[in-house]
Amino acid sequence: MSDTPVKQQSTTAFYGQAVASFGVAMAATSLGIYNLHTDAWVRAFLAIAVLYLVTSAFTLAKVIRDRQEVGQIVSRVDQARLDKMLAEYDPYKTP
Repeated sequence: MSDTPVKQQSTTAFYGQAVASFGVAMAATSLGIYNLHTDAWVRAFLAIAVLYLVTSAFTLAKVIRDRQEVGQIVSRVDQARLDKMLAEYDPYKTP
C-alpha cells in the first residue's frame, strides 16, 4: 500500500503573486467604477456586479478543488484495493 501523502502546496511566491494580482485587479476595477462619469446608481450596479462575479469565481474555484480532491481520494482507495488484491494473490495456489 502506498503511504505517500497527497499534498500539493504552492510556493510562497506563487501565493503572494496571486494575492497581489487579486488586490491590484480589485483596486483597479473599484477605481475605474468610482471615476466613471455616470449616475451613482450605474456605478452602484457595476460595483454589485463585480462583487457578484468575484464571489461566483471563488465558489467555482472551491467546487473545482473539491471535485479534484474527491477524485484523488477515490483513486487512492482504488489503488489500495488493487495493492491488497495483488498482495493476497498466489499464482501457485490451486483453485
